[in-house]
Amino acid sequence: MVWLTAFGVVLLWSFWPSFVTLVQRWSQDSQYTHGYVVPLFAALVLWLRRDRFPGFSSRGAWPGLLLLVFAGSARVAGAVFAFDWLEIGAFLPALAGVVWLACGSRVALWAWPVGALLMFVLPWPWQIDQLLTHPLRHLATVCSTFALQTLGVPALARGNIIVIDEMQIGIVEACSGLGMLMTFFALSTAVAFAIDRPILDKWIVFLSAVPIALVMNVFRITLTVLLFQFAGSEVAKVVFHDVAGWVMMPMALVAVWLLLRLWDAAWESPQLRFWGKSKSYPLPQSSAAPQPARETTTMMQEISDAAP
Repeated sequence: MVWLTAFGVVLLWSFWPSFVTLVQRWSQDSQYTHGYVVPLFAALVLWLRRDRFPGFSSRGAWPGLLLLVFAGSARVAGAVFAFDWLEIGAFLPALAGVVWLACGSRVALWAWPVGALLMFVLPWPWQIDQLLTHPLRHLATVCSTFALQTLGVPALARGNIIVIDEMQIGIVEACSGLGMLMTFFALSTAVAFAIDRPILDKWIVFLSAVPIALVMNVFRITLTVLLFQFAGSEVAKVVFHDVAGWVMMPMALVAVWLLLRLWDAAWESPQLRFWGKSKSYPLPQSSAAPQPARETTTMMQEISDAAP
């Protein structure tokens, strides 16, 4: 425990400037506002896994040193080539190396879900960010326009702009849903680690983040456009920027819960037999009364009985 504290202090001191920059990005970039919540998810997952804690050990700790060397090299490369994502991203292998070196391999394997969750708070390379933002933005525009048309609103999509009569509402990058997608991925990952279910169920929960995030983002944009048209721009801005941020997370949790309930209901049906699970169903019992077993004798017994 002493070694873990000492290594942790050194690690925190080394990455402190990067942490300050990262927190500033959480505050200023709407795509990364979920960064404040994800560490809480990670702490909750560790708490739920506390009964599996294997105990501290110094055996098999040498790979932690290799992780520290790799993290140091990545941090230097990020600073030299001005790759902010690489410079702060080196924190994850450094954290894994510290835990592995100070606590042993079993503790490092026990705590690996924390590293998987913390990946969602780190900034992505600009190329990947742009590669995902533009398609998601266009998809949100098209789906929201379709939802408005379904509700009877004469909406038309022109590029990334929704046109309603003389009113034009632009779907900016903040409305692409990338931040919401990352938030729901972190949420679904935490739920997948927390629930005690088969691996197939965990994958279903993890991958459900994509459709849930897309549906929630379209719902948010559609509601905002309706409020913008019928209640005014001030009300729409308050709902979009303030209320929606607090409401989307509980709605996502409810969506995951409903998904698991539907999944369980599908498995409980005898007509639905999928790979990955097996359920045993009792065979139908015959209503006829059981008949006594016949007594059989062999030919040798009959011959022996007939002999004098």
